[in-house]
Amino acid sequence: MKKIQLFAFLFLALITNAQTLISPSKQIQLGFELDSNGKPTYSVKYKNKSVVQSSHLGLRLKDGTDFTTGFEVENSRQTTFDETWQPVLGEQSTVRNHYNELSISLKQKSSSKKMNIIFRVFDEGVAFRYEFPKQPDLNYFIISDELSEFHLTGNHKTFWIPGDFDSQEYAYNETLLSEIDIQKLNLNNGIGLKSISGKSVVQSPLMMKSTDGIYINIFEAAVVNYPVMHLDLDVNTFTLTSKLVPNAIGDKAYLRTPSVTPWRTIMISNDARDIVSSKMIFNLNEPSKIKDVSWIKPMKYVGVWWEMHVGKSTWDYAGSQNAQNAADGQLKPTGKHGATTENTKRYIDFAAKHGFDGVLVEGWNVGWEDWFGNWKEDVFDFTTPYPDFNLKEVNDYAKSKGIKMIMHHETSGSVANYERHLDRAMNLMKEYGYPAVKTGYVGRIIPRGEFHDGQTMVNHYNYVAQRMAENKLMVNSHESSRPTGYNRTYPNYIAAEAARGNEFNAWSNGNPPMHETILPFTRLLGGPMDYTPGIFEIKMNVYDKSKKEQVHTTLAKQLALYVTMYSPLQMAADLPENYEKYLDAFQFIKDVPVDWQESKYLEAEPGDYLTVVRKDKNSERWFLGAITDENTRQTEIKLDFLSPNKKYEATIYQDGSDADWEKNPKSYVIKTIQVNSKSKIKLHLAKGGGTAISFKPIN
Repeated sequence: MKKIQLFAFLFLALITNAQTLISPSKQIQLGFELDSNGKPTYSVKYKNKSVVQSSHLGLRLKDGTDFTTGFEVENSRQTTFDETWQPVLGEQSTVRNHYNELSISLKQKSSSKKMNIIFRVFDEGVAFRYEFPKQPDLNYFIISDELSEFHLTGNHKTFWIPGDFDSQEYAYNETLLSEIDIQKLNLNNGIGLKSISGKSVVQSPLMMKSTDGIYINIFEAAVVNYPVMHLDLDVNTFTLTSKLVPNAIGDKAYLRTPSVTPWRTIMISNDARDIVSSKMIFNLNEPSKIKDVSWIKPMKYVGVWWEMHVGKSTWDYAGSQNAQNAADGQLKPTGKHGATTENTKRYIDFAAKHGFDGVLVEGWNVGWEDWFGNWKEDVFDFTTPYPDFNLKEVNDYAKSKGIKMIMHHETSGSVANYERHLDRAMNLMKEYGYPAVKTGYVGRIIPRGEFHDGQTMVNHYNYVAQRMAENKLMVNSHESSRPTGYNRTYPNYIAAEAARGNEFNAWSNGNPPMHETILPFTRLLGGPMDYTPGIFEIKMNVYDKSKKEQVHTTLAKQLALYVTMYSPLQMAADLPENYEKYLDAFQFIKDVPVDWQESKYLEAEPGDYLTVVRKDKNSERWFLGAITDENTRQTEIKLDFLSPNKKYEATIYQDGSDADWEKNPKSYVIKTIQVNSKSKIKLHLAKGGGTAISFKPIN
């Protein structure tokens, strides 16, 4: 990470109970004030319009300390910070980090205990966190509640999912704030473990739009040694209050001074593109702690995975596809096991033929006969393969073809077991040359009583990333808490799932067509997502005629997702034989990069549409992705992002004239035209459709 420029100045502000902080662009204004009872409050304006009305701040400790009232301002200071840094992998090669900061030092009159509140105002929003300095009367302490408020100004349109302590794998609901009511939802949605915390509790990031066209996003950044923050809504006052995920005995966080909480963030703009392109979350995280990052590489991969989801094969050796089928001590093959040596070689051959980097194999290791639903501790050892999977033979064959294998560590939620085996598991990866691992956390957590989003598990996910970094290994977590920019600090944390992914389309009510137009405004603000796009056989009845499930997009939209859903780890998720039937469309997946020099969001409206164009980090090629919701869409795109005085060959992968995500999803057309920076392209997006375009310089 190279700091290119840095400007900072410091001045002590007058000790006053009311202060103001302005964004560098002067469009956003934050006000801080202590009320007559010594309660800290803040408010936010955007272009002189109130966005967050006076809202209380503070926390309560288990020992009875009330850090919400009785304060006086001890001192304050303002600083300005401006730097440009270079992410190891990302949507752009450089990121500007520019903000004004206000630090308020508070002291309680009754006890002399101290707490600081740090505010930062960026051009696209506001962030604040609590800081507990070293002090005689506060050393080890327990957070009982955090009571940060976000008092909104109106009944905004909102994109939300339930406040579930164990899962983010929900389809988004689009309602007014006043209409949020989890009891009205159909929860027969394929999620195996639910821990919903209240009727009006929702998860962050929470994306909203006011009636006067202001986009507001409430989220958090740098969640380290702290639980995930959900939001408890008062539907009458439109006030959101932080709700921390508890541990097994009801406490929220164990801290000691000096320490800080995560940042609470509010992004604000009258242009949705400013929200979806924001790097504020990453800027609020610490720079990389990894000095040598040369081994952290982007990857495009295929894998033994989708065939289990569609029922062609199974994870377990016995071939039962029954996660609670306890083995009787005898492994009895039925021929349905997916992770065999021969089947893996087939994927390796396909990857090598088409220029992919890696192959993921799930179900390679002993334990899948009884891995879910029994809160069992000793499920996997992460080192013992099934009899029909020869680790050495598979990896030798992959090396001969120039392919890297991707390891799979499903923990079944038994985190204690995984941590006991972690060093042995990593040693096996290094022995056979695996550069990356996909981890999984399906099921109830062990230590028993912990939630996926609690402090214990947040520390675990971060610990695994740190330990993997020490061993020069990359990690892609599934069923983890959603990322909050920590991959800036540990860029080997290359991707995560932590949202409703493509696999839900194979065996549940699936993901509605608007789903992928919302995720970039929510889940992806905190880090890359392993969404596993690229499904060409849209309808599941090709595998079983009785099946009614399907992917809720057109084939062309599956291509566009490689551009609109950023990740430096991208899977071509469908079966090799399905790609062989559509090699002309598959060419886009082969061509599209996964690491970028520059990204531009051309059109954006959460829940409706998104158009993104990106420039390859290592060439002059550009790639465009445009997607829509359940409605057809016509649009015209200016190509002024292209270099002037150059001609480009544009290969356009678009919905056919009769395409429809439900009725005719595989209808697509491919055409090639010459364009330049003065050209315009008209796009037609079918219902649930999309367009993907590659631009290649020809002079």
